[in-house]
Amino acid sequence: MAGITFGSINTVVILWAAAIIVFAVLEAVTVQLVSIWFVFGSVAGLVAALLGAPVYVQVIAFIAVSVIALLVTRPLVRKRLKPNVVPTNADRVIGKHGTVFEEINNENGTGLVKVEGQFWSARAEDGEILPPETGVEVLRIEGAKIIVKKA
Repeated sequence: MAGITFGSINTVVILWAAAIIVFAVLEAVTVQLVSIWFVFGSVAGLVAALLGAPVYVQVIAFIAVSVIALLVTRPLVRKRLKPNVVPTNADRVIGKHGTVFEEINNENGTGLVKVEGQFWSARAEDGEILPPETGVEVLRIEGAKIIVKKA
């Protein structure tokens, strides 16, 4: 299946060239590496068309090269695009143990805990009232308050 020709240019060649342009523009607009693999696949389809391969071979070349490009490059790209998350001071207290400095009473909205030398507003996870000097473990942070449980 040679395809329709316009002069000496085969329609399938034009379609593959158009696919390369469309996928390249889409990639340039998004900058998220969502279509770069299809650019490579379209180039493979174009090369197959220029070599006179049947359309089904061109499509197979497109799919195969796109999948291979995806499998080879995606892990590398994902590693590069993943931001380095640097824990803040707040993140570092999760899982740490502290001491209740001011009684924790969720109903009254009171509670102060000292964790690693820092004071934090605190709430008890289970709503239990925790008196001063009680040992607690920090479970998570919600807003500006730490959520604790009795250690």
